[in-house]
Amino acid sequence: MATSVLMKHSPSGLVRHGYYGFSWTYLLFGGFVPLFRGEIGIGVLHLLVGIFSIGFWNLIVAFLFNKQYTRRMLERGYVLADTDDKMAKARVKLGISLPA
Repeated sequence: MATSVLMKHSPSGLVRHGYYGFSWTYLLFGGFVPLFRGEIGIGVLHLLVGIFSIGFWNLIVAFLFNKQYTRRMLERGYVLADTDDKMAKARVKLGISLPA
């Protein structure tokens, strides 16, 4: 099951949710999920691959999508901004370490 963690973009102050774990939303709606989350290019690519694979792609990516989405947010300058417990669990699941 997907777990949510708050993330903050330091320069702009924008706060969004990052996720990790299995994505039922992606399994059911496929490439529309990245589109709704604002990732247009990735959404179009996922829609096309999902169509050509007759939905098999959605089954595989449902296990990977939330982690990849949250890591892309981290690459864009977001930082974890939730409770210490939630951030510790997210770091373990996402495979990230504390900044030095």
